[in-house]
Amino acid sequence: MAARMKFICDTERCIDCNGCVTACKNEHETPWGVNRRRVVTINDGVPGERSVSIACMHCTDAPCLAVCPTNCIYHTEDGIVLHSKDQCIGCGYCYYACPFGAPQFPETGMFNHRGKMDKCTFCAGGPEPDTSEAEFKKYGRNRIAEGKLPACAEMCGTKALLGGEANLIADIYRQRVETRGYGPELWGWKIAYGRPKRGGEVQAKGDLPRVNQDIGDAQNGGERFPQ
Repeated sequence: MAARMKFICDTERCIDCNGCVTACKNEHETPWGVNRRRVVTINDGVPGERSVSIACMHCTDAPCLAVCPTNCIYHTEDGIVLHSKDQCIGCGYCYYACPFGAPQFPETGMFNHRGKMDKCTFCAGGPEPDTSEAEFKKYGRNRIAEGKLPACAEMCGTKALLGGEANLIADIYRQRVETRGYGPELWGWKIAYGRPKRGGEVQAKGDLPRVNQDIGDAQNGGERFPQ
């Protein structure tokens, strides 16, 4: 089964240095005003302040893909969400559908006057031949074809931003949080990262009863968060 490539940003490690943003701009030479990645600070200046690096999250069930009228957005075998600029009409539907604000446009204006959509490609280029000049001009460098990880993740000084095969980076994040000692205190922890005590699969998929949850425990009570 093909790998699913994903990003995870560890907010306990992100220091709002914007190194990932700079690395992305430098690697792909994106035009002025187009930022494939950005750092957002939550609770700025108050206790509990956190920063998180945001770009296209390459959703398994991508809303941008569902609303595109020209079907220019597609999944690769690795689960990376890419698009064809030749098919894009600049309608902006993907921008409104994306909860992360990932789609970017070089111009501001009404329908069909924004230019071709641009977004994070997980450094995987586009539909043109791998590492070709045409691919670089439209989508930036194809580091995945070169056997490398995305530039943003590789350049992260604190390794807050992880990019790669979903199961591997999830294991890294799980180990970090368990080492910090408050994994079970996080909402949804047992569903996303929990392991059954007696082995087997986590029964938290589809419409099955989520027997790994206890009513009133930490993941079901939003009032309990790590300090």
